[in-house]
Amino acid sequence: MSGLVWLALDGVGHPHDAPPGSVWEQSLPTLRPLVEAGHALDATLGVPGLPQSGTGQTCWLTGRDAVRRMGEHFGPHPGPTLQGLLRAHALPVRLARAGARVALANHYPPGYFAAQARRPRAGCFPFSFQAAGAELNPPGVPPVPATLGLGYAEPWLEVMPPGEIGRLGEELARTSEEYDLLACDLWFGDFLGHRGRTPTPPDVLRAGRAYLARVDALLSGLLEAGTWVVLTSDHGNLENLGVKAHTLARVPFAAFGGPPAGANPPRDIMDGGRRIAGWFGLEDDPSGSKNA
Repeated sequence: MSGLVWLALDGVGHPHDAPPGSVWEQSLPTLRPLVEAGHALDATLGVPGLPQSGTGQTCWLTGRDAVRRMGEHFGPHPGPTLQGLLRAHALPVRLARAGARVALANHYPPGYFAAQARRPRAGCFPFSFQAAGAELNPPGVPPVPATLGLGYAEPWLEVMPPGEIGRLGEELARTSEEYDLLACDLWFGDFLGHRGRTPTPPDVLRAGRAYLARVDALLSGLLEAGTWVVLTSDHGNLENLGVKAHTLARVPFAAFGGPPAGANPPRDIMDGGRRIAGWFGLEDDPSGSKNA
């Protein structure tokens, strides 16, 4: 059986909380049914303010209430407090301690490493995998661009054709047989979401729809191979391009293959993180309480 492939979307709210005419209103034959069959989770954890990537992703990675630990929604990059939570409780770290194989499939260009050398500001996913002893750009793992083949600058031209993204999913499926956890930190949805405003720029809407279509293609390649996949998001943004900021939308949590769903549906992103850890038999973390 393959290991778990985690598609961690950034800034993509659930379609049920999207306004009319959103990026979700298109043909997404693999992505949309998977999301509809899953859960719509609260990303606010009852704390005022707009959810952020730092605390949201830490909740997913650790199953702990990172928002209350910080006293607010915080991000995008984890500071000392969140870094401490991730070093101690992040799923890649806990799995690596148990002897499991973990890898982050993102492709990081030379400019990323140069920027980190000048000012270390790693996101939660690269920080967690490096804390687990995993290297970035691991050999033998298909390099997944977070843009999924769109250009990084307006007008977001296609750098890779959509069919190549589907084949990349097939390659990931084959590679997942060698790992217990293989993750993709897909942050480009949040990048595009921050280009939203009223009225929504047509080119941003087209790019947002093209991006979700590419998530659909990547997912298709994985699911056709019968791969165990989980899809999550940390907060809303891209689903409402009428605003530039993050949103209060619920976020998707959906899985294909792997262990059966639990009896009680998860309520929020912290519950979602615990559920993923539970699939690996890690419900009870001896290193601290669940709300630590």
